Amino acid sequence: MARNARHPNAGSTAYDAVIVGAGPNGLAAAVTLARAGLRTILFERAPVAGGGAATAELTLPGFRHDVCSAVHPLAVESAFFRAFALDRRISLITTDVSFAHPLDDSSAIAYRDLARTADALGRDGRAYARLLGPLARRSSAVAATTGSPLLRVPRHPVTAARLAARSFEQGTRLWGARFREDAAPALLAGASTHAILPLPSLAAAGAGLALAAYAHGRGWPLPVGGSQAIVDALVQDFLAHGGELVTAHDVNDLRALPTARVRLLDVTPRALRTIAGDALPRGYARALTRFRYGNAAAKVDFALSEPVPWRDPALRDAPTLHLGGTRAEIAAGEHEVARGIHPASPYVLVSQPSLFDPTRAPAGRHTLWAYTHVPAGSRENRTAAVIAQIERFAPGFRDTILATASRTADDLAQHNPNYPGGDIAAGSPDLAQLFRRPVLRSSPWRTPVRGLYLCSSSTAPGPGVHGLSGWYAALTALRDEFGVTAPPDLSLRTA
Repeated sequence: MARNARHPNAGSTAYDAVIVGAGPNGLAAAVTLARAGLRTILFERAPVAGGGAATAELTLPGFRHDVCSAVHPLAVESAFFRAFALDRRISLITTDVSFAHPLDDSSAIAYRDLARTADALGRDGRAYARLLGPLARRSSAVAATTGSPLLRVPRHPVTAARLAARSFEQGTRLWGARFREDAAPALLAGASTHAILPLPSLAAAGAGLALAAYAHGRGWPLPVGGSQAIVDALVQDFLAHGGELVTAHDVNDLRALPTARVRLLDVTPRALRTIAGDALPRGYARALTRFRYGNAAAKVDFALSEPVPWRDPALRDAPTLHLGGTRAEIAAGEHEVARGIHPASPYVLVSQPSLFDPTRAPAGRHTLWAYTHVPAGSRENRTAAVIAQIERFAPGFRDTILATASRTADDLAQHNPNYPGGDIAAGSPDLAQLFRRPVLRSSPWRTPVRGLYLCSSSTAPGPGVHGLSGWYAALTALRDEFGVTAPPDLSLRTA
């Protein structure tokens, strides 16, 4: 049952579970609790579910753009999505190229085939293969390691140790020790910069190595129809198992919610303090104030008359590209962002889904998704800077632009309160906060208030469209409040 209005009995109707926020984590929690047989209602402030995983017409009619997340390595690596059998519910496009990184005089290509990637990297190919090989061959173990709270004993200790050792190398000034040319370090830098952290850093290196392992493992798939396809599959399952979804309903106070045994909030720690108010113990509330938010993204979407005219034609085979030049250039730009400066030559993350998915644009036309990093709270429109960086590697790109839609960091924050200041990670993912997300405890989703849980990306294991924060919170609530210790079956059942 889905309603696009305020729930008529808010504050009175009893439920087993109430969830606030229908982003990927809130939906994962909702699916899990509904599958466990709980009477569950989900409230979302926006007119539609999805949060950062929505897809919409942002430029011109018929051009469908992903609102935030666009490419989904964890759609096939997340333990939640594997249990949910997402790859059987939606169509995923996985190409031979996972991502690419143009340089001024060449391009580096991360093929799914690690050996092919290494062959194209020249003198550094063997070193790159030695670095990534043990992780790529165990990409699901890497996902299990990064997808678990760091305070817990890893399920795959050998893989965890290999990832930690390589993160120490690539996250410190040792990061250039094994490489002699620019291409291989650029590939790693492009993946690591997803973390929106200064380079080198341990957390950024860990994120980059994990993403590269997925690239050479099961790939970086694109959902047919956009990220909304993931959301729609979750909503459909939730409703099919008796859940109720209420959209266009903002929640600012716990007391306004229907009574329930458990309440799960897909919100930031800052919002949790506002919504829960005096219900939170003072010590826990103070701990939440110490949670730090990171720097931000600014986004530009393009409607194009034709594909991007990359100087290197091989880049047309890449769903995802990292622009910004050499690793040194990217590191310099990210350090500028950390100092509150908008880089003149920014890192730009690009996705060109319409090359592979015809549902994204009218016939013969194309969509292009791009974001760059900016200081938190920035109100600067970065369209010109993004176009200039794309033009650097694709001369004539300007001539293909039919329309643009830009969102500053401040716009992103206004659109989605889970992005404070435009922080799409919902909290800085530096090493300290990967342990303390949002507080230092073995079960970070549980608050001191009986039956109240936090299930957003501000909790472990952190940012990404993986559903794990919501899943873990829901499993914890089932165990704590209902005595259910076995995870409910989330698989796709066929008649």
